[in-house]
Amino acid sequence: MEESTGDCKKSSPPNAPPLPAPRRRISSQKGLALDGKPLRGCSYVATTTKDLWERMFHEGYRTDVTINTDNGGVIYAHASILGMASPVMKYMLKQSKSRGRRKSISVRGVPHQAVRAFIRFLYSSCYEQEEMNEFILPLLVLSHVFVVPPLKKECERQLENGLLTTDNVIDIFQLSLLCDAPRLSLFCHRLIVKSFLVISSTEGWKVMKQSHPMLEKELLESVIDADTRKQERLKKLDQRKIYLQLYEAMEALVHICRDGCRTIGPHDKVLKEDQPPCGFGACKGLETLVRHFAGCKLRVPGGCVHCKRMWQLLELHSRLCGEPNECKVPLCRTFKERLQQQSKKDEVKWKLLVQNILRAKKLSGPSFFRAATDICA
Repeated sequence: MEESTGDCKKSSPPNAPPLPAPRRRISSQKGLALDGKPLRGCSYVATTTKDLWERMFHEGYRTDVTINTDNGGVIYAHASILGMASPVMKYMLKQSKSRGRRKSISVRGVPHQAVRAFIRFLYSSCYEQEEMNEFILPLLVLSHVFVVPPLKKECERQLENGLLTTDNVIDIFQLSLLCDAPRLSLFCHRLIVKSFLVISSTEGWKVMKQSHPMLEKELLESVIDADTRKQERLKKLDQRKIYLQLYEAMEALVHICRDGCRTIGPHDKVLKEDQPPCGFGACKGLETLVRHFAGCKLRVPGGCVHCKRMWQLLELHSRLCGEPNECKVPLCRTFKERLQQQSKKDEVKWKLLVQNILRAKKLSGPSFFRAATDICA
């Protein structure tokens, strides 16, 4: 007994059992993968499982349900699989009358091949892309009627990613409303608004116009609203462009009066012929305007169109400038002093213009007239 105990102590412990293999993860999105390797075909399951369910469907081993389709078509299936895949199918099978050991149900109103592709998806979550392209609408209807969310989601994805065209968008839009597919209906609505001229001439639009006039009216209102918003957006962009041009003119005016530019500048500034190119794009046009203003004999407000524009630019500068005592732009302080004499109506117009100019500049970059920006804010 003691010997045997000693022998047991000397013997080495048994080897540990191997660790379990890591669980294989299967993707259920586009670009399916199993252990990092892509799967062939359009499937939601591993290849071996897919092949098993595909064989069960195609070979019809021990089927107990007959599905009758249009034009005398017959599809054989298994009640347990249909009932588990679709609650509607489960209820239909409970209500159906048995002929011997086989039950019989009917799925009519869609092509036989579409029903066959639908039943195949219930088995293996697989489909042929050619069948999806041809029967996308019947499959969408069947997935909704028989409550098969995976197939419905796949039909919506296929339509959103290429099968939705200007020729079928009206039919699909009506189906999306009937089949409770809000995301798909939004895609259709956007395409209709975007390509209205093309879509309004299709056969689908003509049929909808006769069968659903209220839906046509709603779509027309949406197109009008979208066009109105587009016009307003373009108008705001044009206005912002004008405000930015006015701001650039104010910057150029300060640059000319303070630093000098090319051949024009303050009287106490010596201009160099070899100075680098001016960085203010508005300088060239403003330089011409300043030269005209300096030599025009009708230099009174309202006497000359060009001079009137110059007066407006000088007044606009005075409203933007926050340091009139140190500013070198002509008449800046004079215009500041005349602000109290203006009518309330003119004051509101000028103030609104200044705010719009500063807002437009704020969206595009830092303001040159910081003091005035602080005052207006």
